[in-house]
Amino acid sequence: MPKQAQYDLPEILTYAVDIFTEQGYAKASMEEIIGRTQFNRRAFYIEFKSKKGFLHAVLAHYIENNLSACQESLIARKDSGTQAIYDYFQAYYELISKQGCLLVNCISELGRNDEKVQSIARHYYDSLQLCFIACLERAQKHQQIKSTINIESVALQLTCFTQGFAVSSILQNGEDDVIIAMRELMSSIEL
Repeated sequence: MPKQAQYDLPEILTYAVDIFTEQGYAKASMEEIIGRTQFNRRAFYIEFKSKKGFLHAVLAHYIENNLSACQESLIARKDSGTQAIYDYFQAYYELISKQGCLLVNCISELGRNDEKVQSIARHYYDSLQLCFIACLERAQKHQQIKSTINIESVALQLTCFTQGFAVSSILQNGEDDVIIAMRELMSSIEL
């Protein structure tokens, strides 16, 4: 009978989000990861095989527990498409203003050469764009936005803004530029 794991994997992945967000992949040492997460080195290599395998698991955990929580406002609301978009950006801004965005950091550092990071990022941003399309269609149906706008184009812009806001938040040290820019884009399409 196999032994029960002596560690709480979700808790370890949550601790590791902070490590990778603060330091990036290259600077995060195995000693610090194991020390801060209290993860047994042998169990670590049995579970993940490598530091990069661990990062992929941390990134998937981050999307599921942090980014998806922001995205939920786009999915859950059925009444107001534009308000759902505002709510999403407010939640996203609150998340990234604290520590940046692990997904954007991973794309910046590893996205060119790491096919798994590329795949995770594409899947997440495609899903986000589809959520924006659904919100914009709902807003158009409720006559909150102009009927002449190209919904797919605006959804792509909002998705790109999401990525750029994480970088801007780091460069601007958490300033309100993110919210100002999103409001300006939305005001250009609203009635």
